[in-house]
Amino acid sequence: MTNNWTQGGSAALVNGLIMKDKLHVAIACGGTGGHIFPGLATARVLREHGHHVTLWLAGKGVEDSAVKGWEGKIITIPSEGFQFGAFRSVLTALRVMSAVIRCRVIMWRHRPDVVLAMGSYASIGPCLAARLSGIPYILHEANAVPGRAVRFLSGKARAIAICFEETRYHLKGRHAVSAGMPLRIEIQKTDDAVRPEGFHLLVMGGSGGAHAINELVSETVCALKEYGMRITHLTGAADEKEIAERYRAAGVQAEVYAFTQDMTSLYKKATLAICRSGASTCAELGVFNLPALLIPYPHAASDHQTANARALEKFGAADVIQQDEISVEWLKEYLIELILDPSRLEKMRLRSAARKVPLNAAEILAGVVEECARN
Repeated sequence: MTNNWTQGGSAALVNGLIMKDKLHVAIACGGTGGHIFPGLATARVLREHGHHVTLWLAGKGVEDSAVKGWEGKIITIPSEGFQFGAFRSVLTALRVMSAVIRCRVIMWRHRPDVVLAMGSYASIGPCLAARLSGIPYILHEANAVPGRAVRFLSGKARAIAICFEETRYHLKGRHAVSAGMPLRIEIQKTDDAVRPEGFHLLVMGGSGGAHAINELVSETVCALKEYGMRITHLTGAADEKEIAERYRAAGVQAEVYAFTQDMTSLYKKATLAICRSGASTCAELGVFNLPALLIPYPHAASDHQTANARALEKFGAADVIQQDEISVEWLKEYLIELILDPSRLEKMRLRSAARKVPLNAAEILAGVVEECARN
């Protein structure tokens, strides 16, 4: 299904709008990096188009480092996720009401033309305040299964920008448009150079790491050291020293980092990724056509990581196994199969390339915002 904001039409649409009056765009992107970074990427494009952009955050610790370098205005409205149970539900309702009131007061003083909300609980206050103030809002849903906030707000949204086509099934009757995932500026597809020879494994469990994956993969790789594979392992801060020492003691060629900003070089030299299946990770794998073994985070809301992973598996770009089903023995057999049969990885790489992850998703989403604000 095509729309006015797909790659071919985006530039013309933007160029047609850029000569008109500039907009004041509020972007609600607080909470986690998975919401902040796509919001920032889109904010930068909108500013390049000459619009005034305000970031609306939720007062979480991760936000300070994530928005470092942003020179525009930032508004912080303390927000919390949904809580269940009689008492907690009442607290959630009171917090939402407080956030809506604060947002509406700010919007009354500095009225935006449009609100773009990147999902999560941080979207609820700004979007409800916008609805009460007669301001249009657009939602961005990064995952295959919409989160609670997007489902709650979707009925009155001017448009819902999606990354997975599977999301349409959950948004029947809503105005869903394909936009893709706006990626961090440092994630760039520079070329299609031939990857280094040999088998190079990239392991990552998200920005905080994943202890279960760290333990499983490190034990497996150490047991397979005779195969000479190399590994880059992003462990998170808690496991960095222990995992690095385990590889060193076993004589495994390993680079171990708690976290790194230089993901581009790691993606480019990897043969296979073992990782979670958050929306940003799934998009980045597609940018670099990197085959993956996806182990969805078992406690993700609405099990959305499994839905993301299954979408890539359906395309042939990744394999999927649940955390409670995987073992060291299973992973040993899986990796040995791939090492001895590189053609299987090459097929996955070609299928990943066929996904055609949009590299200009921030431009596309900016075009959606501009169009919705005009109509």
